[in-house]
Amino acid sequence: MTEDDDHLPAGPSEEDEEPEPEQASAATSATVAKPPLEDRAGVLVPTDSLQRYLAEIRRIPVLSREEEHELAVRWHEKGDRQAAWKLVTSNLRLVVMIAREYQRAFHNLLDLVQEGNIGLLEAIKNFDPYRGIRFPSYAVWWIRAYVIRYVMNNWRLVKIGTTQAQRRLFFNLQKERERLEREGFRPEPKLIAQRLDVKEREVVEMEQRLGAREVSVDAPFEEGEGGTLLDFLPSPAQTADAVADVELRDLVRRGAEEFKTTLKGKDLTVYERRLEPLMRDEEPDTLQEVGDEFGITRERVRQIEARVKRRLAEYLQQQIPDLREIEFGEKEAR
Repeated sequence: MTEDDDHLPAGPSEEDEEPEPEQASAATSATVAKPPLEDRAGVLVPTDSLQRYLAEIRRIPVLSREEEHELAVRWHEKGDRQAAWKLVTSNLRLVVMIAREYQRAFHNLLDLVQEGNIGLLEAIKNFDPYRGIRFPSYAVWWIRAYVIRYVMNNWRLVKIGTTQAQRRLFFNLQKERERLEREGFRPEPKLIAQRLDVKEREVVEMEQRLGAREVSVDAPFEEGEGGTLLDFLPSPAQTADAVADVELRDLVRRGAEEFKTTLKGKDLTVYERRLEPLMRDEEPDTLQEVGDEFGITRERVRQIEARVKRRLAEYLQQQIPDLREIEFGEKEAR
């Protein structure tokens, strides 16, 4: 849908419309002439809720650009609920159109429509009629966002994806694999990752998630056996070694913070820009970046860094007598 569209997407086919009054009268007469339900096949035909809903929303007239803008201004300026109601109901068919795009992933179309309608309501609350775009062009993003979130949260009991890359893979992995096969390529994770602009590791993880089935940890491990999968999972309780490692890291962290207060000048800057990030498993600034700040060479920065490391190791060994070796997880100097 573009900003210049003057009509909303068409709703269901003409076959979905309810009969005219004359047809309804004839149908009523025919119904009276039929034997009671219990005398027929003995089966009651359930009402199709989806078709009934589609027939209802087709009765709502489509707004022109001018009518749409007038209603949006009334809602935006005066909080006119009647105007907002007309603006929302006239776009219910847009919700159905978008929901149909995701019906393959989630078969209950009515649930998708319901969630899309919530997105439509959010769109009307945030729409600015003075930005020069039509309301349907703005609302489509809100509707699609709510439908996608609902599919991702309810496709399985365990959530399949929570990040933007995982959502892209969830909806496009199979289609991209089929496209590559049609083009004569093997759908390897690396090639799929390049096509979808995600990491290869994320492609592998999503393939594993989509291919695995959900298993209850309380289900019997083997038929006829008393044990369950829960019995084979590791205990959440920490071991003595794990507790000791946590305490040691905490001591080193506090010691490093105290050591930092003894530094100044270039030593302090090199410590903050080169050593502290390494302790947090972050990427440090390069030697060249630090050198450019002080107008010195990379080699000089490296010498200052080596001196600060040596002083830090000596300080920590004094504070923690049991500490024998200090490792900073240093990467190759750059």
